[in-house]
Amino acid sequence: MSTTAETLAAAYFKDGTLPALPSGHFIDGAYRPSANGGTMEAFDPGLGKAFASFAAGDAEDVERAVASAARAAVLWRRSTPIERRRVLAAAARLVRERAETLAFMEVLDSGKTIAEARGDIANVARLFDYYGGLAELHEGASIPLGPDLTSFTVNEPVGVTAHIIPWNYPSSTFARGIASALAAGCSAVAKPAETTPFTALLFAGILSEAGLPAGVLNVVTGLGTDAGAPLVAHPAVRHITFTGSVATGVRVAQSAAPNVASLTLELGGKSPVVCLGDCDLDAAAEGVLWAIFCNAGQVCSAGSRLIVERSIHGALVEKIVTLTKALKVGHGLRGADVGAINSPAQLARIRTHVDAARARGRSIVTGGGIGADAIADTGWFYRPTIIDDLPADDACVCEEIFGPVLSVQVVDDDDAALAAANGTEYGLYAGIYTRDIGRAMRLAREIVAGQVTVNDYWAGGIALPFGGMGKSGYGREKGREGIDAYTATKTITIRG
Repeated sequence: MSTTAETLAAAYFKDGTLPALPSGHFIDGAYRPSANGGTMEAFDPGLGKAFASFAAGDAEDVERAVASAARAAVLWRRSTPIERRRVLAAAARLVRERAETLAFMEVLDSGKTIAEARGDIANVARLFDYYGGLAELHEGASIPLGPDLTSFTVNEPVGVTAHIIPWNYPSSTFARGIASALAAGCSAVAKPAETTPFTALLFAGILSEAGLPAGVLNVVTGLGTDAGAPLVAHPAVRHITFTGSVATGVRVAQSAAPNVASLTLELGGKSPVVCLGDCDLDAAAEGVLWAIFCNAGQVCSAGSRLIVERSIHGALVEKIVTLTKALKVGHGLRGADVGAINSPAQLARIRTHVDAARARGRSIVTGGGIGADAIADTGWFYRPTIIDDLPADDACVCEEIFGPVLSVQVVDDDDAALAAANGTEYGLYAGIYTRDIGRAMRLAREIVAGQVTVNDYWAGGIALPFGGMGKSGYGREKGREGIDAYTATKTITIRG
């Protein structure tokens, strides 16, 4: 009988038993200790306790990883698209075979629920399959210039790519960048967040087992200042994919500039969910609930602002509050609906925002405190929180909290809803709930966001391009556009 996450969880809670974990960075096809011998502790956010250690890398480890990637890039760029597809397809099969163990580790690393982790691991397998298929379909074009000239384009891999992976979706964010880069013929060096190192290391081993040549993918773990900073500043890196905060994204762009490396930046968000007076209240309430409380609100594209038409404000908020109070908060391996906050620092950030709103006299209609429902869950938890009827200039409306906190704004018509939706410096995602498709289309066209959904906040999938506008970043991941960042277009013209 195959091992399930529940079986692994029972052993873990009983005596701390864990699956076999990587013991070092993944460089040149093998797990290797840090050059300086340094290690860090990994913490289970649901218990607030360390469960393992991992290598703490620095510039020397980054240098080894980039050198390995540079050597491997010469050969991997010459691989055929079908060879790349076979490796990625084999990796997808291995991910599915080990999905329960990978999901279990995702919970321990990140603090999310097992249901959310299983969804993330399923997405990893789909991303490997999807970009494996695109490896054979990423074609050039023929350009007619006349009877004596033949002109065409080819898509060439850019070379060594760097991937800075966030802690909120460590598995799926790793896969969407790495799969695209490998499918394009690039080599890669990934630096996962210091609070979520293990799934990236496990995926590196899986890709190697699937036939990826040594050096094509490398993973260096450790602090951003020690390992991430030298990686993004390395002169051999030709493209950087970064997911994280605006402030760090700006520093990454500044580091990349002297090397003229290209960038994909997926940064912060303060995404609106616009609920108009004619919407289906039950569908809207359910949609808003999971738009903000999925992954304990630790989602760049979380629907953290409810913009609601005054005629339904009271009724809709009441429905959402009722649903919110029924959510179970606790360890992701114990059947919770809302899991842990990833770190004490992030918990403090959330708490500071809500406490300040309370001090300003804002109406906190539910939540607003720390703690889980189970006494045994001693980690970092924040109760799902709703703050009602906020003005447009309130900090909880304008600033990214990155936690389970919904800010409510009340408007009187479509123009006011549009102004509110576009009232921040971000432009990552937006949702609209209405029965009137004409109203929906007008708002969808005019809201500044890289992705807009109507009557289903999380509609879509890996085939849809994803990325931001404004301070939410630039470039696109996922979809066919996801592979474009890792290739350069070359035009060849022949007379004769």
